[in-house]
Amino acid sequence: MALIKTVKGKVPRFGKDVFLADNATLVGDIEMGDNCSVWFNAVVRADVHYIKMGDYVNVQDGAVIHCTYKTAPVEIGNYVSIAHNAVVHGCVIKDNVLIGMGAIVMDNCVIESNCIIAAGAVVLENTHCESGSVYAGCPAKKVKDIDQNRLEGTVKRISNAYPTYASWIDMTEQVQKP
Repeated sequence: MALIKTVKGKVPRFGKDVFLADNATLVGDIEMGDNCSVWFNAVVRADVHYIKMGDYVNVQDGAVIHCTYKTAPVEIGNYVSIAHNAVVHGCVIKDNVLIGMGAIVMDNCVIESNCIIAAGAVVLENTHCESGSVYAGCPAKKVKDIDQNRLEGTVKRISNAYPTYASWIDMTEQVQKP
């Protein structure tokens, strides 16, 4: 069972059909929509400000979502994938976004709808990523416009697939060592 903690009376709230991996950690003022998933070793920590997620958000293995005390909450739209080992901190991520593996998105950034933040990218504080774009590098810069095939074939495909992946896992099973 996931580790779920209350902070100062604020308890995480979940929509319908949410998957929480056994060792996922969720703390504080979290509001999560429907068909979301938080995977193994992921941490969603809303102890110093709130975190709000829409529907079909997946927080993949080892990812961390956190805020800055009193100044920078996290707001995540619908159909968003936070890939393995990404860090999302005190920012706004709108609809249909892929935050790539190992990417970092810092305080007061706004990632507009229909964007990809490439694997390993570092989006510095106060960056505004324009809608329909791919950002890559350190610091992250716009490298190209996103085409419709990439939007449908990558961004939307991944966010729609994660509820299915979650349904494959038997959370009651404990495999015995030989």
